[in-house]
Formats: sequence, structure tokens, C-alpha cells
Amino acid sequence: MQIIAAFQAVVTAAPFDGEPSAAELDAIELEMPLIRAEVELLDAQIMTLDRPANELDERRIRRACNRVLAVHRDLTNRAGTVQSGGAA
Repeated sequence: MQIIAAFQAVVTAAPFDGEPSAAELDAIELEMPLIRAEVELLDAQIMTLDRPANELDERRIRRACNRVLAVHRDLTNRAGTVQSGGAA
């Protein structure tokens, strides 16, 4: 039986403490409206899994999809203005 061992040192410089950094928390906070809109769309789609979608369900899904697209557009536009600000 052969013993398999790693020949390289650990790649990470610092041990992982399991907590997100401040920059990661800020990024999550910035994307929270999109996350909420996607969860709402998923909820609307889950409602129609075990039964045929009626007119109200179709409107709910369409509205949630439009909300996801609108929030995604707003985040993209906001990111474009922040990035193009550059050095003044």
C-alpha cells in the first residue's frame, strides 16, 4: 500500500475564520434587492409546480420576472456609474 501525501505547503496565507469580510458584506448588501426579487420569483414559480398556473399565477410570475429585470438593470446602471467615476 502506498501512502499519498501532499508535497506542497498550504496555499492560503491566512487561515479561514469563517466570517465574511467587510467588503463581502457590503457587496451582499448592495445585491440584496436583487436577491429578494429572485426569491420572490422563485416563490411564484414554486406555487405552480403541483398545479396548472391560472391567470393570477401567470401575472404573479410575470410581475416577479419584471421586478428581477428592473432590479438587475438598476444594479448594472449603478455599477457603471461607480466604475466610470475614476480619478478626478
